[in-house]
Order: sequence, then C-alpha cells, then structure tokens
Amino acid sequence: QVQLVESGGGLVQAGGSLTLSCAASSNTFSFNGMGWDRQAPGKQRELVARIRPGGITTYANSVKGRFTISRDNAKKTVTLQMNSLKPEDTAVYYCKLTDWSTRDDYWGQGTQVTVSS
Repeated sequence: QVQLVESGGGLVQAGGSLTLSCAASSNTFSFNGMGWDRQAPGKQRELVARIRPGGITTYANSVKGRFTISRDNAKKTVTLQMNSLKPEDTAVYYCKLTDWSTRDDYWGQGTQVTVSS
C-alpha cells in the first residue's frame, strides 16, 4: 500500500515563496511518476507539475517559470518549490504518485497553501 505524506503548506503573502515536500512509501519509487495537483474552493482539481522517473518535467501554464518540481529517489521524496506566489495559487495541494506498472494513481491527504494579497 502506497502512502504519501505532504508537508510545507501554510500562509504566505503574495510574492513570497513556499516549499512543499512529499514522502512516499513506495518500493518502486524510482520508477514511479510523481507530481502535484491542486484544488481551489469551488474548482476542479488541476495538474500543477509532473516529474517522470527520468527527470522530465511538465508544468501547468499558470505556474511555469515560478514553480519547480524535483525528486530525490534515494530519499523517496518529491519537492515543489513555489516562488512569486499569487493569491490565485491558493488551494489544497496534493502529492500524486503514478505506478506505471499497474496504472494506479495515489494521492496524499493534501496540504493547504494560502496566499494573501
């Protein structure tokens, strides 16, 4: 059973930075796709960033140039560095793991990010 535990959310002023971290219990972490989704009140959950096992990254247009996703396979962690935060970045952020062998997706419990104007 895969477990994902996020940390690092909080309240920050517009223009500030936050770093989100996710620790995974997967035994095949280095082969898993990792990423972050977010869901704002009244909106659908959306992709924020993805990082493939080989390190290729994908970002939502709204966060390109401001957010950076990275992974540490030895520590089984994925990190989302968020800079130049905007009020519209306010959401619950979820860590996501994709097991390519089974096509199963797993999410963490979520961490709240609030950006004040």
